[in-house]
Amino acid sequence: MSSHPIKLLDARSAGTDTSAHVIVLANDADPRELKLDGIERIDLHFPKFTDGRAFSQAFLLRRRLGFRGEIRATGDVLIDQLQQMQRCGFDAAVLRSDQNHDLAERQLERYEAFYQGDARAPEPHFGVA
Repeated sequence: MSSHPIKLLDARSAGTDTSAHVIVLANDADPRELKLDGIERIDLHFPKFTDGRAFSQAFLLRRRLGFRGEIRATGDVLIDQLQQMQRCGFDAAVLRSDQNHDLAERQLERYEAFYQGDARAPEPHFGVA
């Protein structure tokens, strides 16, 4: 399994944190404009499963901006998106209420590794030494 498995959260128990250490970022906002000092978690929203802007935001936060806190997916989060979310830098996903937690776990266990680099491990599996 991946060295950074994504944490799966139930929509009914995840709740909304209004702490000063949490940012809820609209999916049309530019993460490069954020002040990240002291921020522990950023919630990125998927208004529809077909809207992938939060993938780009997560990747920007991890790779370009070096954000080390939790990046959480909220909204219309489906099991089919979990592998890509993990590879883009998400740490947690709040599953849509009709999604099966056990199936989601199996989806994440489907692949042990990837040849391509991703947000957390930018070097490809067969990188030049």
